[in-house]
Amino acid sequence: MTSLTPPTPGTASASVPASLSAFANGKSLGIGSLPHRDPAAAAAFAVAEFDIATVPSLPARSPAEGMVAQAIAGLPGVSLGQYGSFAVDPVGLTVDVPITTTLGSDAFVGLEAFLDLAAKINLDGQPIKWQFVGPVTLGVALQRAGLRNSQAFDIAAHAVRHHVSQIGAALRQALPNSPQLMLLDEPWMTELMSPEFPIPPDVAVDLVSTGMAAAGPNVAVGIHCCGAADVATMLETGPQVLSIPVSDDLAEYAGYLGRFLDSGGVVAWGAIPTIGPLTNRVDRYWNRLSDVWCQLVERGVDAGRIRRQSLVTPECGLAQHQVSSARKVARLSSELGRKVSTQATSSKLALGA
Repeated sequence: MTSLTPPTPGTASASVPASLSAFANGKSLGIGSLPHRDPAAAAAFAVAEFDIATVPSLPARSPAEGMVAQAIAGLPGVSLGQYGSFAVDPVGLTVDVPITTTLGSDAFVGLEAFLDLAAKINLDGQPIKWQFVGPVTLGVALQRAGLRNSQAFDIAAHAVRHHVSQIGAALRQALPNSPQLMLLDEPWMTELMSPEFPIPPDVAVDLVSTGMAAAGPNVAVGIHCCGAADVATMLETGPQVLSIPVSDDLAEYAGYLGRFLDSGGVVAWGAIPTIGPLTNRVDRYWNRLSDVWCQLVERGVDAGRIRRQSLVTPECGLAQHQVSSARKVARLSSELGRKVSTQATSSKLALGA
């Protein structure tokens, strides 16, 4: 156990930048998809069960709301099949092909339900979080569907930038006073350092960076990966928020995480498991999180920044769960977030307590 006292004013522990002030201090938010088939119920869940209202996607309702399926919606020559499969006709599919983002289509029913509820309950002014597939993961999907590497990743980047810009604009129009956080979901970042990966890391970094930039003005942006990705490479993409699962392996990235926090970044800690049995008490997950924090602090990361510049999330999406199980995960996330928030405002923190 490590006992830590926050630095005194004037030291390196400045506050979170204004652009991220709504996304810090242990607030909870959702990651990925929900298991609901009823869009209205999903929207109510996504607003009520997390501190930060989270736009839902609902692949259990329709394969069109799968993360890749949403991104290929509106791409000429791409057709969606059953269970999320799709086919690509490479003829005429080029990087400058016109893309249509139809938010009223079957691919964005969760988003539409969220906006309907937001209008009814006057959510404007409250922070919101949304998520979209990243260009690296989409590029891998297109490459596996038969496109050559350069074509697959160029089109993926084009599609992600277009859809992200359109969704961000729609949310700004509907909720002009709500701070936004957009995360690019990049599960294939776990394989990026493999010699067999279809593109080199520096190309992937550029693709993700331009994807985040497309979210538009006054949108905080970040990157999410459910697995054990190379944190250093993820940070090279320039996120304001880094969303990663809690793991002892993070200690080896202490220097990178410390500099990220020093620059004002926020870490969204995937602290509640989404695979395997769950306990009914949050203590186990708090102890696991604080143990990782201890390891980071012992390697020089500022304790005050870790506490304040944190969000709490489930490890991954919840589409494969029952709604009751998803609610349990969400409530554990919020409970853990309150514990983090309490510690963030206290004068002294005993990590592991």
